[in-house]
Amino acid sequence: MNDLAERMRADLEEIGRTTMPFGKYGPQHFPPNGVPIYDIPAEYLGWFANKAGFPKGRLGELLRMVHQMKADGSDLVFDVFRKRHGRTDLKPAKRKSWTFEE
Repeated sequence: MNDLAERMRADLEEIGRTTMPFGKYGPQHFPPNGVPIYDIPAEYLGWFANKAGFPKGRLGELLRMVHQMKADGSDLVFDVFRKRHGRTDLKPAKRKSWTFEE
């Protein structure tokens, strides 16, 4: 069990350090390093999962993990990385208001 926890922690730390090296979220569009992979939208990751296939190698494994975490709704763990870089929300919260007629 300890070994599994260590591997999970190491994977999360690597996810926190990895940026997208190519494509729509790569350095060409988001200089100098590209978007951190934990901030790539779930829809884009879903495109890899359903159409193109994830890249080969470690990057593909990490993107698959991020996609699964976002699909499961457990991407709140990435807030630690966002806070570390001075960001708390990707999008500002929309103000909600309702009016009801009687």
